[in-house]
Amino acid sequence: GTRPGKWGGAGMILQALTDYYETLLELPPNKSKPPRFGWSQTNVRFAVFINSAGTLKNITLLESDTNKNGRPTAVPMQLKRSGTKPPPYFLCDTATYVLGIDKEGEITARSKAYFTAFSSYNKDILSHIDCLEARAVINFLDNWDIESALSNPIVQDALPYDLGKGNLAFYITDTNTWVLDSPKIQTGWDMYYQESSTQGCLGVCLVTGKDAPIARIHNSIKKLRTSSRSPNGWTLVGFDKGSPAFSSYGKEQGYNAPTSEYVAFAYTTALNHLLDDQEHVYQLGDTTVVCWARGGGDAYQSFFGGALLGAPMPYSAADLRGMTAQLCQGIPVDFQEEKLDPNMDFYILGLSPNAARLSVRFFLHNTFQGFLDHIQAHYDRLEIAQSNDNKFDNIPLWRLLYATVRSQTEYEPSSYKEAKQNLEKYLPPELSGEILRSILMNTRYPATLLNGITLRIRAEHEITRSRAAAIKACLLQNYCRLPIYSTLREVLTVELNDSCNYQPYVLGRLFAVMEQIQLASADRKLNRTIKDSYFTSAATTPKNIYAKLFPLSEYHMKKLLRDKPGLANILGKEKGSLIGKLTAPIPPRFMPEETDCFYIGYYHQSNQKKEEKEHV
Repeated sequence: GTRPGKWGGAGMILQALTDYYETLLELPPNKSKPPRFGWSQTNVRFAVFINSAGTLKNITLLESDTNKNGRPTAVPMQLKRSGTKPPPYFLCDTATYVLGIDKEGEITARSKAYFTAFSSYNKDILSHIDCLEARAVINFLDNWDIESALSNPIVQDALPYDLGKGNLAFYITDTNTWVLDSPKIQTGWDMYYQESSTQGCLGVCLVTGKDAPIARIHNSIKKLRTSSRSPNGWTLVGFDKGSPAFSSYGKEQGYNAPTSEYVAFAYTTALNHLLDDQEHVYQLGDTTVVCWARGGGDAYQSFFGGALLGAPMPYSAADLRGMTAQLCQGIPVDFQEEKLDPNMDFYILGLSPNAARLSVRFFLHNTFQGFLDHIQAHYDRLEIAQSNDNKFDNIPLWRLLYATVRSQTEYEPSSYKEAKQNLEKYLPPELSGEILRSILMNTRYPATLLNGITLRIRAEHEITRSRAAAIKACLLQNYCRLPIYSTLREVLTVELNDSCNYQPYVLGRLFAVMEQIQLASADRKLNRTIKDSYFTSAATTPKNIYAKLFPLSEYHMKKLLRDKPGLANILGKEKGSLIGKLTAPIPPRFMPEETDCFYIGYYHQSNQKKEEKEHV
């Protein structure tokens, strides 16, 4: 599943998640906690009511309008099932194991074998526990008659509710208690699990460095929000069984990457706990992003989601910028009734499902202030004049991603929800992780970002604010060590730079003015403008195109002088001023960075502030 890399190997990921698990256990009682070692969290769909003699009294569906999945319950560890003889679970399992009735509501040879295995496994453990609940379950398993199960009226009443789907757990009618809530049952399971976990292969754990029983199979990671489905979840660390290609020095499966039973439990539990908090799980293309602070709590996660990913927040954009500025200066801030420490260790993990395994897109570790410094630098590079038709405050990551995909609407979407369908359909799988990593590490933006944006501009002839901002950010970051950077700095400003004489920038501005002249001179809505016909060519092969544009613009100017002489005078002066800046012959072809500067010039000219236009 994982391998060491430049941004953190598997061992670092497991160690960080294990530390986080231990932090969560120390949180106050009113905070959400993961299950302790030897236990897992699942939903119980049916309650099996029995009395102390083990007689079945009722089977009740626990689903409701407010809880569609059943009753969330801490249950004894349920390891991932595989192979032809999947193992039974303790006191909580499906109807196939508990009652011998399969998913289709039938009794088969296979379901009988599963019930026999469940009965033997559970009685073996319960026989060492002296309490009413243990004796009641043993009595039920001894007395349950599979052959007549389907004729039982209680079972018949439950079958229409898909009895074969979901987990069942026992409830004692005499005491009105769940069997799993019994302290003696819990203690007995803890003793059994700890004893059984010490009987495996011993070795040095790669995370703790201590001698401990090594886990052969790691638990599954579940609850990823993805269109890819895996019935048993996904494996973060795992090896195929019995294949020589996945064996080393005679070691098979999890023994290849020695991880203790405790660590295997802790990291999978912590990761599933993070994924279960859907409010702080972020989806970017095919990448699921989770983040956490070493000290626990979700305030850091919320702030990160709002600052970079555009997640909804109860704070205004101005408040968020102010708090970010304070944290970047090393000043703690109050946020959601918690004080954010800029020196807190913060972790960000990007995962992508691949069949039954998880690919790690990135794993990043820094102080919270360190990440925010890089995020702030990214936003400084993105800052550009507002467009005339889109007035959103900032450009979160999903807007950058949307700038690279095929647009289905005339205007940019106002929320990730509106952009989600296009992103899932057209976004390249690895692009989101590459962009996020470059932002958080303050490194070069991936070439695929700039390439994707320029391809969309050529196809759609449309430069949105997000596209212009992304071009500006990429040139500032990726060209900062090249000789041309001093020239690019004059182009890559927030507002229009009228003093810049860089030819591609000036030609981009000139094209925008020529377009304005054409649109103003038209006495009807045009089917095709010079932007539709010549924009892409003007930005790449300007010499031949401008040889056509100059006489065409003069024709449009004559019409404008006849119909709107005042506006013609204003636009004519602007056009003449820009032509005066062209002190060298127009080249036959532009380099890629020159084409990008052409786009910036066009955007600046087309989206000047109102007072600037009046001055012109």
